[in-house]
Amino acid sequence: MIFHRFPSRGHPGGRPRPRRLAGVLAATLLLALTPFAGPTPASAAPALISQGRPATASSTEGGAFAASAAVDGNTGTRWSSAFSDPQWIQVDLGASATISQVVLRWEAAYGRAFQIQVSENASSWSNVYTTSTGTGGTQTLNVSGTGRYVRMYGTARGTGYGYSLWEFEVIGEFGGGGPGPGDPVEPTDPRNPNFGPNTFVFDPSTPTSTIQGRLNSLFTEQETAQFAPRRYAVLFKPGTYTADVNLGFFTQVAGLGMSPDDVNLNGHVRVEAFWMGGNATQNFWRAAENLSVTLPAGTIVERWAVSQAAPYRRMHLRGAGNQIQLWNGGDGWSSGGLMADTKIDGMVVSGSQQQWYSRNSEFGSWNGSVWNMVFTGVTGAPAPHFPNPSHTVVAQTPVVREKPFLYIDGTGEYRVFVPALRSNSQGTSWYNKTPAGSSISLSQFFVVRPGTNAATINAALAQGKNLLFTPGLYRTTETIRVTRPDTVILGLGLATIEPQNGVTAMTVADVDGVKVAGLMFEAGATNSSVLMEVGPAGSSTSHAANPTSLHDVFFRIGGAVPGKATTSLRINSHNVIGDHMWLWRADHGDAGTYGWNINTADTGLVVNGNNVTMYGLFVEHYQKYEVIWNGNGGRTYFFQNEKPYDPPNQAAFMNGSTRGYAAYKVADSVTSHEAWGLGSYCYFNVNPSVVNERSFEVPVTSGVRFHNMVTVSLGGVGTINRIINNSGGTANTANQVQYLNEFP
Repeated sequence: MIFHRFPSRGHPGGRPRPRRLAGVLAATLLLALTPFAGPTPASAAPALISQGRPATASSTEGGAFAASAAVDGNTGTRWSSAFSDPQWIQVDLGASATISQVVLRWEAAYGRAFQIQVSENASSWSNVYTTSTGTGGTQTLNVSGTGRYVRMYGTARGTGYGYSLWEFEVIGEFGGGGPGPGDPVEPTDPRNPNFGPNTFVFDPSTPTSTIQGRLNSLFTEQETAQFAPRRYAVLFKPGTYTADVNLGFFTQVAGLGMSPDDVNLNGHVRVEAFWMGGNATQNFWRAAENLSVTLPAGTIVERWAVSQAAPYRRMHLRGAGNQIQLWNGGDGWSSGGLMADTKIDGMVVSGSQQQWYSRNSEFGSWNGSVWNMVFTGVTGAPAPHFPNPSHTVVAQTPVVREKPFLYIDGTGEYRVFVPALRSNSQGTSWYNKTPAGSSISLSQFFVVRPGTNAATINAALAQGKNLLFTPGLYRTTETIRVTRPDTVILGLGLATIEPQNGVTAMTVADVDGVKVAGLMFEAGATNSSVLMEVGPAGSSTSHAANPTSLHDVFFRIGGAVPGKATTSLRINSHNVIGDHMWLWRADHGDAGTYGWNINTADTGLVVNGNNVTMYGLFVEHYQKYEVIWNGNGGRTYFFQNEKPYDPPNQAAFMNGSTRGYAAYKVADSVTSHEAWGLGSYCYFNVNPSVVNERSFEVPVTSGVRFHNMVTVSLGGVGTINRIINNSGGTANTANQVQYLNEFP
């Protein structure tokens, strides 16, 4: 998302402001590890726990001396480093363990000065043994420490060669940091679950000062923390509270009632952009859900000044005379967002908000439009009109399932409600009606907390458990594999999965009814061919009666780490529903984490399945086709795109002889596809002479229809030559906004 926007047609706005990079440096990237063939049994007493585990090293003398040779149990193979200092070898135990002894079986090239270190994250290390008088041979070192990772860090060699170990043995027992590999997963107490250190649960007896103090400290910590690893959730049990909830990055606030009206906050649930001088175009990654809000006496304005990945879902803003503003109000821009399953008694005012998607909600009224406002199944939506004002209105939502949510029942048990599939729906699923769906006790979920490894997560899935990810950053060295029909995977606090070694973060089998909600996938430094895949290649089963659905699922390539992924999301299964997704190759971030040759990513979304439907699809800055749609029967309601900012020249951004790539490509073989309300923008700030030939590329056939499209050259920086195929005007410096109502 760009750092400034350019209001048009007299909409409020101001002078562009420079981007202010925010956040703190994310945790140092976990080093790539060698894949492991199978789990090691958990230890009941101190034992050898390193053998066969993934190992890596600072260097190797050659291909025959890999780090894995020092943990294979074979004293005839060895790891050997380059002939320089410092050097290290580390082993990933798979889970946190209590370390009592390390045995170093040196070859002739040994370490004279070295430390034994432990870490929970492979970033922050603690010394448990230090020497400058190493003797070589076999050294048995008694130590005391806890960690998932153990390494030998050598600072002075004993010979002119490198460091060389026949075996690097770690003795200890698992415990304290979570279950060991192969352990039975721990059961969840549904009345007193452990949601980890980053979830805060309040009830009406909690003093108001305690609640507000916590909210204030979280906002102070997270206001500018775009790329920090911290994640938080704040949950309110049913009741009435007085609270001003000002949401910063990677913070979710949610009620624990069955209805939003079961939790009422007298105060605010708001997002503002004062940290960027009123510019809200970087207000990403936060969420408000399942609450009702009563504004303080004398106040009529709530502010939700956000851009991407900031859902306002299953909310109720009370008071017919009140309004919610989707921008900061008079001093900046915002660009993109979602309201779903929400009731606004009064008015929604979009102001300088440039694109917005509203679904299955109930508004007192709506005021405002810039480029791309889309409504499906919304009562109180404005009249259809495109462009000026640009209101794309579809009266009913054809088929959708609302996002699952956590709640507490009347007996005090935590449960997850899974809404039923709805067809041709309008309005909310809950106001003045009983929601249809099913309820699952939290005892049927494995609660995933920071430090849990993928082997343990997969063990829980294999035992038939659903997953509740608590807020945190999860670096995984193997793929999370979802194979059971109707599995529910729910994240709190935008829990984030970052795959290592180039593995796929998550796969979903070609089965009925899987629900994945509230998760973010962050690309690691080693390229992944795909971050998430739904259904294997060649999936052919119809899931029309019980489709898989993805809700508030976000992808990030770069920004916090120099991430790489060829494709972010590939959907092979039929009938999948996407309910609000942002797939983002970073255009800004921490130093060294983004750039044309740094955070490389070809394509955001590839759809191979038939009858796949997307509601609220945001895909930005990928380097080739950003969406490729190969399946028949696809439908998209709202599409927002920005082309990559950073092609260094036209030659670097060519598709054969064509200048650039379409943002949204429907394959030539497709015979049926339909899309409503699509926007694509360019801002080629690295080289403004770059031209993108077209934003949308589709086969010309009666079954493929596109409605209400807009292309924009933001500030006139760069050119989009055509809107769709060879139709539509040129967006450039002279004519920055171009519209097209219908194609063909």
